Amino acid sequence: MAGHSKWKNIQHRKGKQDAIRGKLFTKLSREIFNAARAGGGNPDTNFRLRMAIEKAREANMPSDNIQRTIDKALGNIPGVTYEELVYEGYGPGGVAVMLELLSDNRNRTAAEIRHIFSKRGGNLGETGCVSWMFERKGVLTVAKEGCPFSEDDLMMLALEAGAADFSSEEEWYEITTSPEDFAQVQEALAGQGVKFEEATVTFVPQNTVELHGEDAKKMLQLYEALEEHDDVQAVYANFEISEEELERIE
Repeated sequence: MAGHSKWKNIQHRKGKQDAIRGKLFTKLSREIFNAARAGGGNPDTNFRLRMAIEKAREANMPSDNIQRTIDKALGNIPGVTYEELVYEGYGPGGVAVMLELLSDNRNRTAAEIRHIFSKRGGNLGETGCVSWMFERKGVLTVAKEGCPFSEDDLMMLALEAGAADFSSEEEWYEITTSPEDFAQVQEALAGQGVKFEEATVTFVPQNTVELHGEDAKKMLQLYEALEEHDDVQAVYANFEISEEELERIE
């Protein structure tokens, strides 16, 4: 988990900016898509999908958008077939980058992603070049404000439900699980009234690279450009940027 908390600070800031930029629906749609694709389109039997739909409704996403995303995930839209892809590469300063994508045209997607990397000081690599630097984990983030439990009680609930680790950050608690135990931990805590700021199975870097100056600026630009690409479902990277450096960049 080294460095993950600092990276969460960057993601937390970016999350607020993303909402302002009108990208919130895109992110919510991706979570609905992934949940439906992984566990089916019935929220009564797919807990992850049910939570994703609830989050979308809280953000006032229209019901038609939600259903269209589920239909897309299940292949119910005629003439459109999506292929799951994983790309790996390097960013400025030797940062390891992994991407999860859904594409209806592999060649087009590869060319566009390669261009994004090269334009911002990175390069797209071969399969396996950086994946060994990441570990697949479930991550559940709970805001301290409004949490119905004390830190100790929440930690006990999480560990009893099968969580692997629990940490306390400045504004939130972070619970980690194995990918296999993620759904049962999420469901157990949600059943106790716990609300999640984020709940996902993700790739966590095993070590990190601290960036400064131009490398830090270019890496954030690369991250944002990749995240904004329509085919990209998730971006993972192993860099750290200090709060002071972020202030200078912003």
